[in-house]
Formats: sequence, structure tokens, C-alpha cells
Amino acid sequence: MVHVDELDSIPVAGVVWHPLRRRLGITAFGINAYTASAVGRHVVEEHDESSSGAGGHEEIYLVVRGHATFTLDGETVDAPAGTFVFVRDPAVRRSAVAKDGETLVLAVGGEPGRAYQVSPWEFAFAAEPLLAAGRFDEALELFAEGLRDHPGNPSLLYNLACAESRAGRSAGAIDHLRQAIGANAKYAEIARKDSDFDPIRGEPGFPA
Repeated sequence: MVHVDELDSIPVAGVVWHPLRRRLGITAFGINAYTASAVGRHVVEEHDESSSGAGGHEEIYLVVRGHATFTLDGETVDAPAGTFVFVRDPAVRRSAVAKDGETLVLAVGGEPGRAYQVSPWEFAFAAEPLLAAGRFDEALELFAEGLRDHPGNPSLLYNLACAESRAGRSAGAIDHLRQAIGANAKYAEIARKDSDFDPIRGEPGFPA
């Protein structure tokens, strides 16, 4: 048993993530809680479930308290406390903004027809506070765990490269960035604007 106020609060991707699944060790389905950093800010980050970092999930969101406004492929849905919002199609772009300072949203998801597997994004989210604290070995081990579950996943490879660059491990960062770009060319454009790579842009072998 755990109360939501006892969960870790991790600012990441423009929201505040409360890792409920990890705290309770749930392995049958994905479940996490989210709040916003302020009224008018995201309580669910804009995303879909079809990208390389996602799990291909059907998702249902419950506004536990407060008041949110969801946007689903451009369609606005008003969601006061007690509202369920179900998104069946993984390709739907979804986000939610907090209209109240107490807004808390619970997200539950899973991929139809398959046993649950932790989504790639969760390893990156969990690593962020470790990186911020300079606990690089622990953060890199999280990415290694993620890649054991999702071999060759370009999102994990890219985020691992970012982490290695921040940790001063330029050779690993360049190698994993190249692998990420090889798996999904969009990461070349993302890397051009990503300040995580500023310390190593002049290194031999950094992708042009």
C-alpha cells in the first residue's frame, strides 16, 4: 500500500511523474500517476504510443483529483475529477493540461494481445534524477537493463548516448548515437539541437 503523496516526484518531459508501477513492483500492466508543475502546465505530456520509446499501449486515464483538459488528435476533452479518458489507438496524439493546482491523473496501459513489458520511456524517466545527481553508473545500468528488454531500441540508444555524453564518456556516447541514428534517422535531426551532446560535438567520429 502507498499513498500518492508518498511516491517520488520526478520532473521530466514537462510533467511531474510519480512512478507507481516501479514503487509497487507491478509487472502485469503499466500504471503511473502524474501531476503538473503549475496550473496551465502539462499533466500528461504530448505523446503517442506508436513511437520507438512507447509501448504500443491502449491507455486509460483517470482524473483522480482536480481538473484537466485533454487534447486527443486536436479534439479537446474537458475532464473534471472522476473522468475516465480511454485512448484505444496507439497512434493518437494525446496530452492533458492541469486546470487546477491539485490535478492528479492516473494512467493505466497495456498492449492488446501481449504480456506486459515495461515501456522504453520508463527507463529514461527513471534515469533522469540519477543523472541530475551525478550518479552516472546507476543511470547507465538502468539503460543497460532497458536494452536487455528492448535490444536495439533507438529511443533507449539515443537516451543512453545523451547520458554517456553528460557523464563524460564520449566514446560510448558516439557509438550509441550512431546506433540510434542507424535504427531511426530522425535522431540525427534531434541530436543537432540537443545540448546534451555539446561537450562532444568536436570529438572525432561524432556524426556529421
